[in-house]
Amino acid sequence: MAPASREILVTNALPYANGPIHVGHLVGYIQADIWVRFQRARGHKVHYVCADDAHGTPIMLAAEQAGQAPEDFIRGVQAEHEADFAAFGVAFDHYHSTHSEENRALATRIYTALRDAGLIETRTIEQAFDPEKQMFLPDRYVRGTCPRCGAEDQYGDNCESCGATYTPEELKHPRSAVSGATPEWKPSEHYFFRLADMQQAIVDWMDAPDTHIQPAVRAKLGEWMREALRAWDISRDAPYFGFEIPDAPGKYFYVWLDAPIGYFASLKALCAQRGDDFERFIAAGSDVEMWHFIGKDIVNFHGLFWPAMLQGAGMRTPTALNVNGYLTVNGAKMSKSRGTFIRAATWRAHVNPELLRYYFAAKLANGVEDLDLNLEDFVARINSDLVGKYVNIAARCAGFIHKRFDGRLADTVHDPALLDSLRAEADAIAAAYEARNYASAVRQIMALADAVNESIQDIAPWKLAKQEGQEALLHGACTTFLNAFRILSLYLSPILPDLTARALQFLQDEAAQWDALSRTLTHHPIAPYAPLLTRVDTQTMTAMTDDARSDLEAKTDAPETRGAPQADTIDIKDFTKVDLRVARIVRAESVEGADKLLRLTLDVGILGERQVLAGIKAAYAPEDLEGRLTVIVANLAPRKMRFGTSEGMVAAASFGDGKPFLLSPDSGAEPGMRLA
Repeated sequence: MAPASREILVTNALPYANGPIHVGHLVGYIQADIWVRFQRARGHKVHYVCADDAHGTPIMLAAEQAGQAPEDFIRGVQAEHEADFAAFGVAFDHYHSTHSEENRALATRIYTALRDAGLIETRTIEQAFDPEKQMFLPDRYVRGTCPRCGAEDQYGDNCESCGATYTPEELKHPRSAVSGATPEWKPSEHYFFRLADMQQAIVDWMDAPDTHIQPAVRAKLGEWMREALRAWDISRDAPYFGFEIPDAPGKYFYVWLDAPIGYFASLKALCAQRGDDFERFIAAGSDVEMWHFIGKDIVNFHGLFWPAMLQGAGMRTPTALNVNGYLTVNGAKMSKSRGTFIRAATWRAHVNPELLRYYFAAKLANGVEDLDLNLEDFVARINSDLVGKYVNIAARCAGFIHKRFDGRLADTVHDPALLDSLRAEADAIAAAYEARNYASAVRQIMALADAVNESIQDIAPWKLAKQEGQEALLHGACTTFLNAFRILSLYLSPILPDLTARALQFLQDEAAQWDALSRTLTHHPIAPYAPLLTRVDTQTMTAMTDDARSDLEAKTDAPETRGAPQADTIDIKDFTKVDLRVARIVRAESVEGADKLLRLTLDVGILGERQVLAGIKAAYAPEDLEGRLTVIVANLAPRKMRFGTSEGMVAAASFGDGKPFLLSPDSGAEPGMRLA
């Protein structure tokens, strides 16, 4: 049954216009683009927009360093971003800039509505001032130690480690990120959005039955909502690259006020091109769904500030937040020295960009867990799945059609039941795509590819071709398998748009809609087969990482050294690399065949669930562990063991007898809290 028609506005987090796109950025963009393509294949109307986030002190300073006007600087960066997105198949309907007249008008409109509703107040604050640069410092240009969790080198308004929000005055050991000087505090009049006045409205939006928020994200938002929300400082002092606040000379909108409004600005420009009614998209009660695909580092802006701004201005609110985790490479944070801080441009210079779409899809579930790009596993998965399973079907059968049957498929297929079995999985695969559980969709599709290859192996067309009187069976069999290849191509098309488009061109079939699955190609001409994909080798990946390393080393100063640490010690920077989190043991069970291991399912709050294999069976019965709190090393690379994959390590102590004792936080701690 065809799904009811929907109209959907989809946005991605706006990339900041002060540097290039890297592979970590691409996770969220690829995830959104796959979903957009799937929705369109199902017959829905989708508007997919994005823009460069082009305002703020970082842009101003980067342009100054480059010897350019900010407008020229952001124009060049935007061109690079658009080229990268196009190369990776991220096909926005319109790509805009927050430094646009549409965004200026909309930011002014929303601010004025908030002001007129009594939601804006002014007050004089003590603000960080750089005595060397003679400028007030935006919060993001004050760095220091987080007052909540103790993580070092955090921004002045938000901790990337624990997610806390605060003011720069609360930072410990503050310093200017511009000059390194210790900031002074001087008075300045600022404008504030009375966020607490909208707190109940935020709760109502979160709890609405048609609002889609992942459980871990909802829990994090709920944690922030337990206390009254502070007024949000939405102004910055000159010099600043951005929009001046109406009737407030020398005061500018904080970049995070006009950045999400950039979604609407891009849509407005698109509507102008198409002659569409922009107002119907943003009006309260709009029938158009609005889905935001973002990273977990900006949940507070999209889950608190943005819906509060919209409701305060009398506009519609988001239908959904889809939040993705960070990307690690080879089990660790992206590293310049190891060549794993890979720019999008570097990747596409060496490796087919579409293959990264497939790899990400194969690992993207619908949670907010971090995703690891293991380069060896990448090579193995691409060669096994796409070359060895999917493309292999066409490669094994297409030649017979041209050599023996004049390039035309048979009038009938030899095994309609095989095709029916592939089509029978359409609803399950569609449900996985809809839920953004692409890993499940890929597993199902590759299981079908395995079944097709097994059937090919059983009937062995290459043997039939050598036998007398088997022409009809050979023709029908190859027709069956090429139709199976077509079905798999339609299933894979949201993930691999270019590869599947070339596959359908080979079949001389332009169908890309989901409802085309029911059709069988018979008595149908096909084009001569040309290889659709070749194997990836490890030398290619090595060349890419070498290129990434040399490219970044050429642009990075040597790190400052202040003396080597003692041999048997670590310094504070080493210690802060270890991400210790509170976790609740949801389930504990014995591992069949293992004498010492228990399999623990852990709730780590916003990080989602983790499976850990722990050698604690000698000390604990599984039923005694469920429900208790413990501590997990959350950023330990997943490790494949004989009995499964362990996604972290629980912290335990022991005496000389080796008996383990799990570490437990005090009562009141909650899953996901970071140990300071």
